[in-house]
Amino acid sequence: MNWQLNNLYFFETLSIFVFSLFLVIYKPKGLEIGYSASIGAIITVLAGFTTLQDFFNVVSIVWNATLTFVSVVIIALVFDEAGVFEYLATKILNISRGSGRRLFVLVILVGAFISAFFANDGTAIVLTPVIVALLYRIGMEKKAIFAYIMAVGFIADSASIPLLISNLVNIIAATYFGINFFPYMKIMIFPNIVSIVASLAFLMLYFKKSIPEKIPEKIEFKDHEIKDPLIFDLFFPVIVSLIILYSVGGIYNLPVSIVSMPAALFMLILARKGKKIDPVKPVKEAPWQIILFSLGMYIVVYALANNGMIFYMAKLVEYFQPMPYGINFVMTGFLMAMTASVMNNLPSVLLGDLTFQHLHITGAMLLTNAIGNDIGPKFTPIGSLATLVWLYMLDRKANIKIRTLDYMKMGLIVGIPVLFLTLYALYAESVLFF
Repeated sequence: MNWQLNNLYFFETLSIFVFSLFLVIYKPKGLEIGYSASIGAIITVLAGFTTLQDFFNVVSIVWNATLTFVSVVIIALVFDEAGVFEYLATKILNISRGSGRRLFVLVILVGAFISAFFANDGTAIVLTPVIVALLYRIGMEKKAIFAYIMAVGFIADSASIPLLISNLVNIIAATYFGINFFPYMKIMIFPNIVSIVASLAFLMLYFKKSIPEKIPEKIEFKDHEIKDPLIFDLFFPVIVSLIILYSVGGIYNLPVSIVSMPAALFMLILARKGKKIDPVKPVKEAPWQIILFSLGMYIVVYALANNGMIFYMAKLVEYFQPMPYGINFVMTGFLMAMTASVMNNLPSVLLGDLTFQHLHITGAMLLTNAIGNDIGPKFTPIGSLATLVWLYMLDRKANIKIRTLDYMKMGLIVGIPVLFLTLYALYAESVLFF
C-alpha cells in the first residue's frame, strides 16, 4: 500500500485519535468505550478521512480476532460460573501450606495459565475478583493484597504470548501475515517461558517487603460451591480439545474463530441443559463493547496510518533493522511497546502490521509486534483493554483504587527488563532454530 505523508491531514487525524482516546479513558457521563471509539470513527467518516473500502479493509483484519476473543471470554465465564476458578484459587492457597511467598508464585503461575488459554482479559475478568475475595477471606492486610493483585494484573498481559488466542493482539499481529496457530505457538512458547520466569523474578523482587511470610494454611472448598459438576469436570478436556482443534485448523488455514465460536456455543448449550448456570449471564457479561471499540478505533487508526503515521513508524523501524546482535529485535519491540503504552495496544498492533507490510519485513521480526504489544501496555494504565477492565473491576467490585503513579512505577521497573529479556529470547530462538 502506498502510504502518503500529508502534514495537515496527519495532525487532523491525530487530533481525532487523541479525542477518541480521551473519551475511552475518561468515560464522560459513563460513556462506554465502544461508543467512544465509534464517535471517533464517525468523525473520520464525516471528515472524509475514511472511505467505504477502508471500512471493509479494517473488518477483514479484525473480524477473526474479535470473534475469537469474545468466544474465549464467554467460555471462561461459563467455567467461572461453574466454580472452576474459585476451586483453583482455593487449591493454590492450600498448596501454599502457609507460605505467603509460595502463594505469590502460585497466583502468578495460575494467572499465566489462564491468560494462555482464556486470554489476558479472561484473567482480568475471572481471576482478579476470585483472588481478591480469597485474600479478604483469609484476613490479609491491604498492603499485601495490593502486591498480589498487581502481580495478577501484570502477568495477565506478560504471559499472554504463547498462543494466538492468548491475546487479541496476537491474532492480529500474526494472522495478518498468514502465521497460523501451530507455527505461532512453536515460535512463541520459549519467549513466553522467559517472560513468565522474568515476570516472576522481578515481581518477587519488587514486592518482597509486601508479601507476608505466613498465611492461613488451609481453606475448605465445599462440594456445593461447584454449581455444575459436568462443566466443572470438562475444564481440562475442553482446553486440550481446543488446542488440538486450533492446531488442526491452522494446517488447513482455518480462522481460529471457526473453532472458538462453536466451542462457546457448546458451553452455553451445556449450561442451559444443566439448568444450574444461567447461560444468559456469560453472554451479557462478555465484552461486547470491545467489538465496537476495536472496529471504531481501528478505523480511526487506519485513517491516521493512511495520512502519515506509517511514514514515521517505517522510518524508525527501517533505521533499527541493520543493528546487530538482536538490538534490532529489541529496538523494534520497544517501539511497538511505547506506541501501545501511549495509544492502547489494539490500535498499536494494527500500526505495527501496516508498518511491517510497508517495509516488506518477514520472519521472526514480525512477532516483535505481538511481544511489544503484549508486554508494553504494562508501562501505563491505558496500555491495554485488559488493564482498563482490571482497574474498573477492582474499583467497582472490590473498592480498590490504584493510583496511576503507583501503577506506572511498577509497570516500568518490572516491565522494561521483562520486555527486554523476552525480545532477546525471540531473537536467540530465531538465530538458533529458524
